[in-house]
Amino acid sequence: MLPPDAHRLVRTRIGAILASRRVRRRIELVVLALGGAVLGVLVGGVVHARIGPVETRFALRPSLTGGTEIDVAPLGAIAFDSHDGPARLHVDVTRLRVDAARRIFADPDTLAQLGDRVAADLRAALWRLGLQALLAAAVGAALVVLPAFRRLRPVLVAAGIAVVTVAGAGLAGLATWNSRALGEPRYTGLLTSAPAVVGNAQDIVRRFSAYQKELATLVTNVSRLYDVTSTLPAYSPDRSTIRLLHVSDLHLNPAAWDLIRSVVQQFSVDVVVDSGDITDHGSRPEDRYVAEIARVAVPYVYIRGNHDARTTEAAVRRNPNAVVLSGSAATVAGLRFFGDGDPRFTPDRTTRESPEAQRETLDRFGRRLGARLAAGEPPPVDVALVHDPLAARLLDGLAPLMLAGHVHRREVQVLPEGTWLMVQGSTGGAGLRGLEGEQPTPFALSVLYVDRETRTLRAWDEVTVGRLGNASVQVQRRMAEDRPRTATVPGAAGGG
Repeated sequence: MLPPDAHRLVRTRIGAILASRRVRRRIELVVLALGGAVLGVLVGGVVHARIGPVETRFALRPSLTGGTEIDVAPLGAIAFDSHDGPARLHVDVTRLRVDAARRIFADPDTLAQLGDRVAADLRAALWRLGLQALLAAAVGAALVVLPAFRRLRPVLVAAGIAVVTVAGAGLAGLATWNSRALGEPRYTGLLTSAPAVVGNAQDIVRRFSAYQKELATLVTNVSRLYDVTSTLPAYSPDRSTIRLLHVSDLHLNPAAWDLIRSVVQQFSVDVVVDSGDITDHGSRPEDRYVAEIARVAVPYVYIRGNHDARTTEAAVRRNPNAVVLSGSAATVAGLRFFGDGDPRFTPDRTTRESPEAQRETLDRFGRRLGARLAAGEPPPVDVALVHDPLAARLLDGLAPLMLAGHVHRREVQVLPEGTWLMVQGSTGGAGLRGLEGEQPTPFALSVLYVDRETRTLRAWDEVTVGRLGNASVQVQRRMAEDRPRTATVPGAAGGG
């Protein structure tokens, strides 16, 4: 016989082994339940619903960032940062009921009621989707766990884990729901060439009660896209809004002109503003490139960049629609502009000073411009232009809106004294230097919507054209309200 101490040791070891096995089995149960829940939602978390005149397919997908994506095949996709959480809502527009859509468009009363109808349809579809996702998750977890455990209790526990997990994901989505997200859509594909879908700058979502109206506008415009895509009107003009197209750093890329002309036409732009570096070396042969300004159908406000020579500035001035600012001001399209060309001329690396010397040059330049604006010379301006954003910090509070370029990346900030600083990416894809990195620089330009009466920025659309070899286009709507203030000024003296 074994001594009593030996019996106790054996029992202790056996108990530890059994406890360890129970822990492993519980972990295995949880992992299998979660895996089954995900599979169940992927397979069964789908509902088909009518939203107004549109037939749709709603589906939930696992995601780290959440959000909502509407696929309007073959026209493209619309994405919204509607919520955070582990689930993304994917909506496919499968078919337009043409007769129903045309009846709605033809009847003003029916069209006015579309917001309530769409909101009710959407709520019903989301409730169905949520209940179906819960059921699909429970069934999926049970089917995955059953072969591994072969007992009823673990199967029921797995189903419960799946239901709690999916319900938790739903609650996370509700807790982080952003009712304003519909005002900041991102468009890809052919939808980017249909700016009427974006809506009017005055229709920015300001409160939850406006959500239904915006939703109805979206459904209406998507329906019209299906019905009359070939004759869809451009962004509808509005007398209370001035549309300003901000471009920068074309760097001799001929493709930039086609892009600029297209955006001017499609977005009904009133004035183009170029914050410099239209050429690469400021040489005489490059003057032929700037002659394309005359083919832009609206006024073209320009300041010189550090790659542009005085002769470049003179060549721009020869275009009949060009307005060159060289320490001067001008009123164009109802806005008062003031700006000056970059104090440096650095067409290549051999002409560049040290970063410290360039910062000193830009500091003196900014102080000089700031002193003029502070003294009321010229009279108060609406938009100030500098090429390098490092020169902008001394103009804070002296103009409501300041535009810059130079760094070949888009950045938007509200400075401490309230001035909006909008730094544009390269509208020319940084020219040949845009091919130096692993990924070519994308084409970037922005349409700004300024209130004609108050001269305040209301919203802007960031247009980004895919890198070389990529034909993708994206339009991102941004709203001026609720943007954070920051004291950081982007830029680098040694930029492009």
